[in-house]
Amino acid sequence: MPVTARLSLKFYERFGEDLANELVDWMNQVDATYRTDLTSINELNFARFDAKLEQRFAESDARWERRLGELRADLIKWTFVFVAGGTATVLGVLLTILRQ
Repeated sequence: MPVTARLSLKFYERFGEDLANELVDWMNQVDATYRTDLTSINELNFARFDAKLEQRFAESDARWERRLGELRADLIKWTFVFVAGGTATVLGVLLTILRQ
C-alpha cells in the first residue's frame, strides 16, 4: 500500500504551492523507485532460495533412493536365507519321519 508524501501547511505557505508539490512528487517518485527495487531484490533472493532448496531436496531424494535400494537388497538376501533355512529344516524333519 503506497504512502503519499504530504507536507505541512507552513511548508506550503513558506515555499509556495508549485515548489511544495514538486517536492512531494519527487519524494513519491523516489519512494516508488525504492519499492520497485526492493521488490526486484526480494524476487531475486526468493528465486535463489527456491533453487537452493530444490537442489537440497533433490540431493536428499538421491540419498534416500540409494539407501532404500541397499535396504531392499538386504531384505531380499535375508528373506532367501530364512526361507532356505526353514525349507531345509522342514525337509530334514520330513526325511527323518519318513525313514522311521
